[in-house]
Amino acid sequence: MYLFGMSREISKSKNKEVQKSKDNNKGSRAFVMRLSDEDFEFDDHRDEKVIVGGRRFACAELFLSDNEDSDDDSVVGVETKLMPRASLVDRALSEITNDRQLAIMDKIRSHKMDLEMTLLNENEKFASNLANTEKNAERKRDRERNFDRQYQRKIAEALDTHLTAVQRDHEQKSQIEERRIIDAKVREEAQRKEREEREREEKRRQEKIKADSELQARVEAERAEAEKKAASLEAERKAAALEAKRKAEEAAQQQTSVLQSSLSQSTESVWRTGNLVKSTETAIKIEEKRLQMYDKVCADNRALQMSTNMDYNAHERNIKRNIRTMRGSQKSVSDKAEALLHLINQQSVPQSISIMMFVDMIVAQCNKPTDNRSLYAYGQLAVLVASQVPPVMDMLIAKLNRVCIYTVPKHISYSKSVFTTHEEYYNAIGFEQEEDGKIESVDSFIGRMTSCMKLYGAIVQTEVRRFQNLHGIEEGWAWLARFLNALPPNSYTAVALYSFIEMAGYALYKRFRNQFMKVLQIIERDYLDVLPEDLKSTTAMHNFRDYLRSKQFLNEPEERQLKTEVLSSAVEFY
Repeated sequence: MYLFGMSREISKSKNKEVQKSKDNNKGSRAFVMRLSDEDFEFDDHRDEKVIVGGRRFACAELFLSDNEDSDDDSVVGVETKLMPRASLVDRALSEITNDRQLAIMDKIRSHKMDLEMTLLNENEKFASNLANTEKNAERKRDRERNFDRQYQRKIAEALDTHLTAVQRDHEQKSQIEERRIIDAKVREEAQRKEREEREREEKRRQEKIKADSELQARVEAERAEAEKKAASLEAERKAAALEAKRKAEEAAQQQTSVLQSSLSQSTESVWRTGNLVKSTETAIKIEEKRLQMYDKVCADNRALQMSTNMDYNAHERNIKRNIRTMRGSQKSVSDKAEALLHLINQQSVPQSISIMMFVDMIVAQCNKPTDNRSLYAYGQLAVLVASQVPPVMDMLIAKLNRVCIYTVPKHISYSKSVFTTHEEYYNAIGFEQEEDGKIESVDSFIGRMTSCMKLYGAIVQTEVRRFQNLHGIEEGWAWLARFLNALPPNSYTAVALYSFIEMAGYALYKRFRNQFMKVLQIIERDYLDVLPEDLKSTTAMHNFRDYLRSKQFLNEPEERQLKTEVLSSAVEFY
């Protein structure tokens, strides 16, 4: 410490002397120290050249030239004054001081370099953080741009979906409108064809009526001529046979004629007051008109058979064979209808005779037990034939009215003042005589009446495409209304009603729906419930009540399925 303090004092004094010398020698030549490359070393840590630490210079050997060619020409004429030679202690102290100053300067430089390195690192960190911040900002902007693109894409997709839905809806509406227009055109075309078909049918019917009229006129002329010439035994035999047949039919109708004649003065009041004949005024008038036509055709046919020598037995056998051999299949019905139409329209046999042969054979099927499938087939056969030959339907319904009064509908109550015996009453309501001359049993009559009513129900419910039913479901609905309005509930009427509804119930429900169901409720409440107890316990009434309560009319009868089949377009009727 002492040396260090002395060194500091010496240094201060020397500095003062040097300062004074500088002040006194202002304007004189400055001190110039030259160093060679050997006096420097390269410091790798500091990346620069530094003065070699252990070497010092002394001014003792300093040479000052007064030569005018000296490098410093600006100090000409100035006297150079040097420091006196220092002692050994002073030099040592000076060196220590210089070493310490150099060490301090090294520390300062090292600290400065550390600070510079720290600053550089901080700058690098700041630059790195700034770059990361910019990258994050760029990524954020990229995310926002991606989000914007996705949002715009979703908006575009939603708009495209909406436009597609609008376009699809517009196309559907256009298709619906086109289909509606097409359907309207198809309906118009179908109506036009139907009108044309009706016109053709009407034209054919008029032509047939005209031909029948001409035929009848010709037959009348032939009959008048034949009456004058008919004298042979063969003619007498035929006349006798026909007369016997006519008398048999008149005998079967005698009781009904007696009844009608006895009520001729008060028929209107009878069916209105309900004393004897139970029916409606409309039904009675329609029946009378049909029976008049039927009787007239029968009379004309008898006259034709009497006036000609032709044998129609073979023709009748052909008609009967086609009806008897018909099976309960659609193809069989179609084939038989075609064959029968061919027979009915034969020019060699008067059409009225063929019609009555066909009608008698159809109704004759009710005289024996017949299943429902066969009755459905007979009903369709009758509709197909009648659609081409309209008089067939009128004669068939008239024949049914004649053999079964409940197809009118009509019921005759028993009255001792009108009927002297029960046999007369039974004949009036339709009982037939057996071979031994006795009246048929009640069971036989109910079975035959049931078949007649089922055949009538099968006829009215028949619907065949491209063929018109001249006595269709509307007639069945009218029959049902007249039946319930006029006929009383008893053993005969209840069985007749059940037989009809069993066959036509499904078709009536399809056509009239809720109205038909209300009618069935009325039947169960106001018809079946008021029957006598002995009738309620019968099998037929049990079946009838079960039919209503289980609503069997909602399902198509299995036997009726052939009615839903479409007739082959290859079938062409004459």
